[in-house]
Amino acid sequence: MTRAMVWQTETDTRAFARQLAAHAALRNAFVELHGELGAGKTTFVRHLLHALNVRGRIKSPTYAVVEPHAVDGLNIWHFDFYRFDDPREWEDAGFRDIFASDGLKLAEWPEKATHYLPRADLAIKMEAMLDESRKVRLLAHTPLGRELLA
Repeated sequence: MTRAMVWQTETDTRAFARQLAAHAALRNAFVELHGELGAGKTTFVRHLLHALNVRGRIKSPTYAVVEPHAVDGLNIWHFDFYRFDDPREWEDAGFRDIFASDGLKLAEWPEKATHYLPRADLAIKMEAMLDESRKVRLLAHTPLGRELLA
């Protein structure tokens, strides 16, 4: 199942994040975020986490690879695999255990860890346009992903 949309402004990004956050199925989903630098991946994650009641500053996990959050009984892991290049890190950091556990997993630059990641429930592909809008393509890869798009 695929859906395409355009986010004209950051307000559109926030609105979609709120809509996605309202789905109970998101609590145990794995969502991949694709796009070049500046496409809006981290901005989307910030809006999604705020919509899930995560408070305070939400920083990009570019250097740490993962930032954990816990709110209202929900575990959330925000990954950024941009600098991921050591396969030993996957095991040493316990990423296999994280992906096997309950909770929401969000991964920026998942293509850098393709051989280690499970199949994503939902992939969000973002492309920044010259007018600062975002072309967005949503791809559901699992029944849970299709539920999120319904």
